[in-house]
Amino acid sequence: MPTLTNFFTLKEAAAHNTKEDCWCVIDGKVYDVTSYLDDHPGGDDVILEVTGKDATDEFEDAGHSNEAREMLKDYFIGELDESSIPELEIFSKNEPSKTFADLAKQYWTVPVAIAAISIIAGVIYLRRK
Repeated sequence: MPTLTNFFTLKEAAAHNTKEDCWCVIDGKVYDVTSYLDDHPGGDDVILEVTGKDATDEFEDAGHSNEAREMLKDYFIGELDESSIPELEIFSKNEPSKTFADLAKQYWTVPVAIAAISIIAGVIYLRRK
């Protein structure tokens, strides 16, 4: 019989951010690490700092061993609902990306102005000689 997986939003996981009730999100999975806080070799404050956000980068940067990765299975309580993660948008979806030719057409005044100033400065310099 298959087991049902619980799904949590990042906001739900973030609400569990105390020493008495601590959840972490690592690699799209949610872990209740409350009972492990006192045993964590880096101290409980390290874990408490990353509650309320995806702690995958911090977990990977710490260089955890394979044993530590196996221990995560004991604290697994569900998966992160990916639809609850806000999408960061760098470019507007409505605006097509610009090619080099488009940018060159748009910003042609700067190189032309530099060339014009250089020519005028050269003419003035040569007249003074």
